[in-house]
Parts: sequence; C-alpha cells; structure tokens
Amino acid sequence: MSEALATEETDRLIASDKVEGTSVYDRAGEKIGSVRNFMVGKRSGQVEYAVLQFGGIFGIGNEFYPIPWEMLSYHKDKHGYVVNLEKQQVEAAPRYSAESPDFDHRYGRTIYDYYGIAYPFI
Repeated sequence: MSEALATEETDRLIASDKVEGTSVYDRAGEKIGSVRNFMVGKRSGQVEYAVLQFGGIFGIGNEFYPIPWEMLSYHKDKHGYVVNLEKQQVEAAPRYSAESPDFDHRYGRTIYDYYGIAYPFI
C-alpha cells in the first residue's frame, strides 16, 4: 500500500507547526518579531489572530501582540510574513505577557479596532 505522505507546506497551505516561529517583518523589511502561535475559531475554523512575540531576551520577558491574521502577508523571499506596520505601531498595540487574555468577542473587537479593521467574527 503506497500512501502519499502529508506535506508540511504547499503553495497554498502550511502546517501550523511551520507557522510558529516564523519571522515577521515590517514594511521596511526589518524583523519585528516572530509568530508565537495563532488563534483559530473552534467552530468556524478561521484563523483570527497571529500572536506576535518580541521584547524579551532568550524568550524571557517576551510580550505577545495579537494581530489580525489578514494583516500578514507571506513573502517567499523572506521566508516570513510582512505586515504593513511599523514596529512602533505594534509596540503600542494591545498586548499581554504572562497570562493570556480571554480571547472573547469583546477582546477581539479591541484588537481589530486598534488596527482599524472591522471585526468579522460574531
């Protein structure tokens, strides 16, 4: 029995474990952090946020910045994501450190409002 092995990445899809740790760059090409994880709606299956991490040393003291998933654009040449933001905009965004917030609709609206995007999940 010859079964095709599942691939971790195609032109259209990527496995979640390959997204985690992927670098994120600002529009000028400077690395601003990396994807810690992403949050997926349990019922919808839609990715709502990429959680960007930066600010710590060797993973200690990192802060986590949820960014609406649709703001990230994958660039093959960088092997990472680019956001149309400057690092200062992300640093001023809603964030958390040790304890995760309740990722409820109220919190979602706060994130999306900060970035000027209508919150599409109800």
